[in-house]
Amino acid sequence: MTTVTGDDAGYPQRWRPSRSVPPAAAGFARRVVAGCGPLPTEDRAKNLLWAASRLAAWAIPLGLDPVPGVLLHPSSIERFTTCAPGLSGAARRTLRTNLRFIARRVVPHLDPADAPLPRERAKAPYLATETSGYLALADAQPTLARRSRAASLVCLGAGAGLIRADLRCVRGTDVIARSGGVIVTVRGGRAPRAVPVLASYHDRLLAAAAFAGECFLTGGTEPERGNITNPLTRSLAGGGGLPPLDTSRLRATWLAECAQLIGLPEFLHAAGISCCQRLGDITAGLDPGTEEHAVALLGGQAR
Repeated sequence: MTTVTGDDAGYPQRWRPSRSVPPAAAGFARRVVAGCGPLPTEDRAKNLLWAASRLAAWAIPLGLDPVPGVLLHPSSIERFTTCAPGLSGAARRTLRTNLRFIARRVVPHLDPADAPLPRERAKAPYLATETSGYLALADAQPTLARRSRAASLVCLGAGAGLIRADLRCVRGTDVIARSGGVIVTVRGGRAPRAVPVLASYHDRLLAAAAFAGECFLTGGTEPERGNITNPLTRSLAGGGGLPPLDTSRLRATWLAECAQLIGLPEFLHAAGISCCQRLGDITAGLDPGTEEHAVALLGGQAR
């Protein structure tokens, strides 16, 4: 593989495209790729030349001037990669990446470097000793109602992964023993569903559900009420050196435990996957199975 360096900057001029590339488009590609400076490999130069020639071959018949300030403008690149006919999705993504690279080198004033943006990471799950500590604090609340609401917060979060409106809108009657375990029915929100509760939270959640009856497990009287979990989290804060109680971390605790139960770490390692962005596409068409199967798989079978 030939390295394209400053001493070999004439490679774009030696490039011979296929006959389908118009001469004007090939000339534009040679000029802009030569302006990119040293490139690591000849293959990299070929890829950039192909991208620039495809852009020019599309744009010149439309009346656009084959000059960098016009064809490498962000709007031109975006229109080409979005609207040009006969390109696969993968080809469009590759072309856009390569054309943006050329633009940053040749006309940097038109395509400044992206400012780095923070990426939110998953919340760290609680340790088993920490969730036990929160349940002990719930047991220490001064009234039965407060004990029930505090235990429900922990059990629904760490035991069923509920958060936000799903957490606030669960009534006592939505928790029922069936299918060999305990099920929480989420009736509203963007994802109505039945969630198996982890077995270690069954007794506490069933007791809280029996006390709440038709009322909301975490308190309040209106389904549209604001976030009423703050008083509950404050009542479970600061005991025994525990970290602040965060409902997002309670959900992360449930997610981590279920992932371990179904062998997700082993699956990702075996598949060589470090990012799960396509797993949703893969599983969207798969059979989610029966409720009994979910209870058994997700650690919800009654002990």
